[in-house]
Amino acid sequence: MSFDGFSMHPLVQELQNTLNGGRIDKITQPNRHSIILSIRQPGQNHLLHISIHPQNPAAHLITKPLENPPEPPVFCMVLRKQIETGRIADIRQHGMDRLILLDIDTLAAGGKIVTKTLVIELMGKYSNIILIQDGTIIDSLRKIGENSSRVRTVLPGQAYELPPGQDKLDLFTSPMEDIMERIKSTPEKKLSKALLDACMGFGPVSAREAAFSAGLPANIPVSELDDADFQSLQNALEELLHACQSTDSPAVILCDANKKILAMAAFPLHYITDAIVLEFPTISALLEKADRMIGSYMPPDKERFRKLVKNELNRARGKLEKIHEELTEAENAEEYKIRGDNLMTYQYDFQDHADSEITVPDIYSAEGENISIPLDQRFTLVQNMQAYYKKYDKLKRAQELLKEQITKNEEEISYLESIESSLLASSSLAEINEIHNELVSGGYLREKVKKKNNDKPARPFHFHAPDGTEILVGKNNYQNDKLTFKTARYNDLWLHTKDIPGSHVILRSGGMEPSEETLLLAAQLAAHFSKAQASSKVPVDYTECRHVKKPSGAKPGFVIFTDQKTVYITPEEKELATILIQDSGE
Repeated sequence: MSFDGFSMHPLVQELQNTLNGGRIDKITQPNRHSIILSIRQPGQNHLLHISIHPQNPAAHLITKPLENPPEPPVFCMVLRKQIETGRIADIRQHGMDRLILLDIDTLAAGGKIVTKTLVIELMGKYSNIILIQDGTIIDSLRKIGENSSRVRTVLPGQAYELPPGQDKLDLFTSPMEDIMERIKSTPEKKLSKALLDACMGFGPVSAREAAFSAGLPANIPVSELDDADFQSLQNALEELLHACQSTDSPAVILCDANKKILAMAAFPLHYITDAIVLEFPTISALLEKADRMIGSYMPPDKERFRKLVKNELNRARGKLEKIHEELTEAENAEEYKIRGDNLMTYQYDFQDHADSEITVPDIYSAEGENISIPLDQRFTLVQNMQAYYKKYDKLKRAQELLKEQITKNEEEISYLESIESSLLASSSLAEINEIHNELVSGGYLREKVKKKNNDKPARPFHFHAPDGTEILVGKNNYQNDKLTFKTARYNDLWLHTKDIPGSHVILRSGGMEPSEETLLLAAQLAAHFSKAQASSKVPVDYTECRHVKKPSGAKPGFVIFTDQKTVYITPEEKELATILIQDSGE
């Protein structure tokens, strides 16, 4: 979900009014999708967040800085060298495309002022940030070679070309009569498609809003419209243009009951009649909220660790499948003993090296059924008999070893699933660093353990039930252990999904019997922060913390417990929404 070019027009004006003439004081790169320019204006600093995340590419002002990795990435270092301390000369939109250009005046050798341009292409999965000077690419956040695209490459030293102009009309500058004539000239098209093809910068959201405001179905053919319909459409486009230009019109997000974004624009939207409408005084405030709702910010290394854990899980599950196959074969060990015993009984009835298989009455069959015994003709009958006994002994011994391997492998899978669940709940650098150290300690990463730095320390989720009772939820295995064995009192309640990877939940009851409502809320949180988040009737065990023990040498997060009771919970996101927001910073 992202803005179309029509909504981006007032966004660029907002950035112009706020940032033009400002000096770039600092440049950071929180992750591989984003850069942040700290821009100093007289008496005030602004943070311009530029993100090319495919889910929500945007350039907007933010109120809180994002966490940064200890070592700045290469592209960040290039920008610092090229444009840090530069002054923003202009911010402009290319036509009505989703493309913003920041002209930055920098001081070159000899005191000469050189203008460099930061091109921000906000086009879904093709988004990019490119620094150019005199039409030549200095560097880009995403380098695109011939192997990635046959149409267009983006590499340092190449000439940068702006997208070609579109054969469409600009609603801000073209006479409304010309736009209506353009729409009328395509009678075979549906109205929404005709609007997209006629109006520069229009996306599906703008087109549907215009059709709805005109009282017309978006999919009605243009040929079916009469003069009154065209007049209504013209009035709707004029209203849309006025709303987009007005400083009083709020920017809006339309979302469903589950907070999934359905549409957003720099002007009011009405075409989704049953949507929840969120209004914002500025477009930057809207885009900052959209970032949080979509979750497009991802701390450095989080995606790398997710892929690592996923690969390790696939490897462990494949290994477990093979061990089960070997165990199935081992459980058939008795068959090899029966063949050996029969071969011992009938060995004198056959000649060595003569047969590849013999069929004899089975000495263990009460009905006298025959048994077929495959033979290796390279060996004597006695050697074949010995081979069967050897195979039998090997499989009998293997049964115990394979069962031990299965238990060990299942524990590893459960542990990796707990790390996978931890990654979903983690959103700060400190939390990701804890998972990094856990992966290093577990032997999954061949890197050095990261020492603590000046980052904001990781902390568990902290909620309050309606009756004021505290509920703490660990975000990773280290936090789970700390919560259970250091933070919690011996008579607090401990909750965890039964046989399902998830967070440790502490209900700070202090030995008092919690209300049923509070207990069920804690169980809801235990189910929500587990692998069974999307399941129904999730079993959640609970017991006092004094009954929870950690075996010697156990991996982080692994515990054993007694005296537990179990409740069955179906996570209800709507009910949890008001509780979860307590720890969201909103």
